[in-house]
Amino acid sequence: MEQQHAREAGRRPGTVSGGEAVVGRRPEAQTLGGDVTASAADRRGRASGPSRARPAGTGARGNDGGSGGAGKRRARVARPRPGRAAGGRFIVAATAAVTLAGILPAAHAAAAPVPRIDLVVLVVDDGSAAVDAIVSELAGTGVPHRTLDLNDPARPRVDASFLSDTVDGRPRARFQGVVVPDEDPFGADTAAGAAENAALFAYERTFGIRQVDAYTWSHPGVGLEYVDNGGYAGVLDGARSAVTTAGRAGVFGYLDGPVTFEDNSPLVAESYGYAGRPREGFTSLLDAPVGDGSSRASLIGEYTHDGRRELVVTFAYNRHQRQFRVLARGIVEWLTQGVHLGQSRNYFSVHIDDVFAPDARWDTARNCTPGDIDCPGGGDGAGAPIRMTAADAAHTAAWQRSAGFTLDMVHNAGAGEEWKAEHQGSDPLTDRLLADKAQYRWINHTYTHPFLGCVQDASTVPWKCATDTAGNTRWVGRAEISAQIRDNHEWAVRKGLPVDRTELVTGEHSGLKTLPQQPVDNPNLAGALADNGVKWIASDNSREPRQRPVGAARTVPRHPMNVYYNVGTAAEMADEYNWIYTAADDGGSGVCETDPASTCLPEPLDTATGYASYIVPQEARTALGHVVANDPRPHYAHQSNLAEERLLYPVLDKVLADYRALFADSAPVVNPRQREAGTELQRRAAWERALADGQVTAYRIGDTVTVKAPSGVAAPVTAPEGTRKQRLLTTTVFGSAYAGTRSEWATPEPLQSAITLRLPA
Repeated sequence: MEQQHAREAGRRPGTVSGGEAVVGRRPEAQTLGGDVTASAADRRGRASGPSRARPAGTGARGNDGGSGGAGKRRARVARPRPGRAAGGRFIVAATAAVTLAGILPAAHAAAAPVPRIDLVVLVVDDGSAAVDAIVSELAGTGVPHRTLDLNDPARPRVDASFLSDTVDGRPRARFQGVVVPDEDPFGADTAAGAAENAALFAYERTFGIRQVDAYTWSHPGVGLEYVDNGGYAGVLDGARSAVTTAGRAGVFGYLDGPVTFEDNSPLVAESYGYAGRPREGFTSLLDAPVGDGSSRASLIGEYTHDGRRELVVTFAYNRHQRQFRVLARGIVEWLTQGVHLGQSRNYFSVHIDDVFAPDARWDTARNCTPGDIDCPGGGDGAGAPIRMTAADAAHTAAWQRSAGFTLDMVHNAGAGEEWKAEHQGSDPLTDRLLADKAQYRWINHTYTHPFLGCVQDASTVPWKCATDTAGNTRWVGRAEISAQIRDNHEWAVRKGLPVDRTELVTGEHSGLKTLPQQPVDNPNLAGALADNGVKWIASDNSREPRQRPVGAARTVPRHPMNVYYNVGTAAEMADEYNWIYTAADDGGSGVCETDPASTCLPEPLDTATGYASYIVPQEARTALGHVVANDPRPHYAHQSNLAEERLLYPVLDKVLADYRALFADSAPVVNPRQREAGTELQRRAAWERALADGQVTAYRIGDTVTVKAPSGVAAPVTAPEGTRKQRLLTTTVFGSAYAGTRSEWATPEPLQSAITLRLPA
């Protein structure tokens, strides 16, 4: 009896020598949701139903006042929905054969013209987290898709006419790929569901369309053994999976290192899955060690059968989890056979604000920053300000060379000149930075960093906008804003800094709306931007995550890093972090208890060790999450974070090291400057509008791809290596190489109305 129980019980992941997490070695396994095993109930197709594996949302506190939380988003485990009737698969197969015969009579099949495949993905959505995650990847990279909501009783029925038709005498497949919740999307246990399955599967066979099973369990119906035959079912937190040889040779070739499942909290089970041994027709692309670690079982693989191809995913995930984010590119490439609208890169830029200026210091006794407008008592008793030294600047230049990464220096020249005047005309920091000026990118941060929104009334805490006698808001004037921009730019030009006048970061992102006190932009801001040729003005992503116009300029949202502007030591950083992210009963501000976007720490951090042990890995994980999500928005920190104990470097080092350990050289970090990030966001917005308005037509006929978009709208297109773009009389190499494919924002060549690509044979 005990042996039988041990055979059926799912084991939790543990570790083997060297720290590698192995599926099936944690002896202290405990039941999750009543069962972590692949039991006889699983084999009858009655796996536990899925939960919406949504993470508890948390944000990042802005360095200039953004809000946020202490914790990474966490996912609770989800399991596949209940299976269908045991005979359902055979009903589907038989019906599909009849349907296929009706579509392509044998006497005429050979004479049929090459079909047209529209570059649109069909998503059959059951509301599960796995389908939602894939939709997020499609939407985030610009891949057109149509969603069929299984929970909508008024949805269209899937039949041959829904999936295909004829255009200009040529058969047309309306969808180039299909995403379904699992291998039985419509439910073969009903006649209607079986008919829809049959129509879909016949369509896939007829046109060579691929299907992604977003999340299912390990069983012969998807080409895998049951998990009690050399597999595993259970929690995957911390498991180290690996891309197989077939995966590296195929769609996951952009990955080098192990894909480790997130394990952000010992208190929450974050990932659940089934690792199964492949059967005939199944090629594993991602696997994990099972049992004693001497054998492996599949977590993602391709199942070829009955003239169809399915990508079978047997672990739960959501759109935020890193294991999904790093695999999402490959899933889409497999689904679309490497030809699709949309493109993606892994972006990482870091702005260093307040360069040349000093930053005020956090007061660990008053729990505020003396000198800040919202600190009771004003600047009385303020500690020494934090400002880089020449040695710090030399270290920054050396770090850049060693890391192979360029920082953006967001500078306030006037604040530096004031410092110099107060120190007998000497400023070794500025001298060092100017000597190394060519090693950095430089961005205008205004001359002296004033607040450029409404005139602030500091007589109350928090501050409010001052008003005139008629009750109208008083605003900083256009001339003053313009002078701050102009004077800083002209100083930079005189010093030979490689600045771009189109880029601007105002102090505290001021001038833009600041809730709750200032719900609208300073009406004088847009004119001042135009006066100085500014096209790209930074905003705080924690306040305004979407790009928007400001007159003729556009915002570039930036991610605030949780390394605060007002700290120079790890102890100060941990102390302020505790104040923000601990409950009032634990000595904190209690804000984390009232802010729905925040999360409280279970207990305060040790101020001696908390920065290195908790904050660094937490912030690096958050930043890397942005990097692998095709997010071009810059991150920002402050010059104070490069001074004293140089707190920013451990975070940056971990982000870059973790990234480079995971990704191959074919997928390097892309390090855009502000105008490039802004342009990328602007193009995406235009593309989203064109798709929403139904103004894009794109299809593939054999080895030719045609894309038509509105005039002036560039189309993101991804294609295999060897693809060439058709010009009027010749062809040229298409796009730029990234992650094993080629892609670009494409427009028609001169005298052409469409983009035409020639795919490699």
